[in-house]
Amino acid sequence: MLRIVNRVLLALTGVALFLLGLSVLVGTLDLPERWGFTTPSWWTWDTPDDVLLSDGDRLRHREASWWWPVVIGSLSLLVLLSLWWLLAQLRRRRLSEVLVDSGDGVGALLRGRAMEDVVAAETETLPGVDRARVSLVGRREQPRARVALVLAPQARPDEVVRRLRAESIEHAKVSAGLEALPAEARLRAAKHGPERVS
Repeated sequence: MLRIVNRVLLALTGVALFLLGLSVLVGTLDLPERWGFTTPSWWTWDTPDDVLLSDGDRLRHREASWWWPVVIGSLSLLVLLSLWWLLAQLRRRRLSEVLVDSGDGVGALLRGRAMEDVVAAETETLPGVDRARVSLVGRREQPRARVALVLAPQARPDEVVRRLRAESIEHAKVSAGLEALPAEARLRAAKHGPERVS
């Protein structure tokens, strides 16, 4: 979800900044006069001496009681959405630690990176797996695993997924004392260059 929001916001921001830059260049370089074309009536910058908001534009809606509350409310909403987006970028997606039930009611903390490395190392020993990368996400009491696998050409994906679930994920779940460890696996084939046959 956040990736989609990021892409849409970045695309919209890029298009808006590109169009704003073009409109500034048209006025700054006095392109209508140089190239002999006319701009639409709503165009703000025609010559290098034009301003974004003239006195008439700024005072036009002074009598309307709705104008400034709408402008201020819209800008405030834009600032709040921008802050939400910034905080979402800074928020850690990976778990730094997993809460392990030690049986004494206190619990212990297991480094998330250590658990990721162990699961990845065990997964790479499975037949047909070239590389494995594991990320833990979610809450520290209920982690979820995201596993990215690069499969060798001779790998059987169904067998790899079955053994991943039955061995690597199950061992991690049992060793950490978790009730469940949901996992999402993404598989892709290893890229190999062309081979020369003689």
